[in-house]
Amino acid sequence: MKITINIDCTPIEARTFFGLPDVTALNDAMVSQMQMRLEKGLDPQEVDQAVRAWMSGASAGLGEWQKAFWAAMKGAVGPTDPTQGAE
Repeated sequence: MKITINIDCTPIEARTFFGLPDVTALNDAMVSQMQMRLEKGLDPQEVDQAVRAWMSGASAGLGEWQKAFWAAMKGAVGPTDPTQGAE
């Protein structure tokens, strides 16, 4: 059996639904700071190093979030083995 669920929502609605924080202000501040540094003549290599430093844990954090999401979904659906939970 294959089940497909399509959810039509904005990124803001998705963040709110999953209880994630709104990081719009933080993102705006980071972009503003990068623009300011670039306007002052920041070396492109320094930009690359700064972005790598700021985003070093982003991919690991995303992986952990995905694991937690799938664990929550499996828990909501219940056991996939029909013999589990039978009394």
